[in-house]
Amino acid sequence: MSERRLDYGDSVPDRKVSRERSARRQALSDVVAAKQRAQLVNGLRVFAQPNRGVGRAVSAGRDLGEVDVNTADASSAAVIEERCELCKTTIPEDHRHVLNLLARRIECVCESCWALRSGDADHRPVGGRTLWLADLDVPDEVWASFQIPIGLAFFMESSVAGCVVALYPSPGGATESELHFSSWSRMLELNPLLVELEPDIEGLIVNRLSDPACYAIAPIDRCYELTGTIKANWEGLSGGPKVREAVSRFFAELQSRALPA
Repeated sequence: MSERRLDYGDSVPDRKVSRERSARRQALSDVVAAKQRAQLVNGLRVFAQPNRGVGRAVSAGRDLGEVDVNTADASSAAVIEERCELCKTTIPEDHRHVLNLLARRIECVCESCWALRSGDADHRPVGGRTLWLADLDVPDEVWASFQIPIGLAFFMESSVAGCVVALYPSPGGATESELHFSSWSRMLELNPLLVELEPDIEGLIVNRLSDPACYAIAPIDRCYELTGTIKANWEGLSGGPKVREAVSRFFAELQSRALPA
């Protein structure tokens, strides 16, 4: 292909190639950013599976012939088999969690690993506070601006996505939606307490299906527990009565453990 040289030595094709390379670099950057966001959500979604330790142990027992799932002791044996994901020691059902920032997932850990690793650059303990927000101000127009199709959701500030992310439950698990800056800014103006929300490790849980609506700041593992609870109890197209009962129990327990804001 012939090139039409300009007086100052540049060429039209050269400039075209440069623009194309810049466009490819930008497209690659966009793909990497999208992949990072997906890794964050997909990694955390693992925790939304109900009874992770129980399901894993019973499944392994079926394969190895070590657990009879028809016996009364099957559930107890399965719970005992849950292990720390860092040192592999046995851990109780009510155990600690840390957020692995590099792998983008929540890990079940023993007390020793929680104390030793929670200060690492690649690990953070999940949030430790639960606050009940009885006076949170969320007008209908503000909620509508989030474009969430259900009155149940939790919000977290994602350091990977660089914005606030809303996750709401569905039969398949948590569904992600990135919020517009202006929508969340309005939420902060009305509720300055939310400025203190810890990125990645805690979230704002919302239940606008109840009367009155319920709002709480909770550790991120509790947030994902809600999505796991809904997935485990979902029936039919609309969820059914079991979901409503499970959600009511979840928020009743959450409030019983929470401190007033």
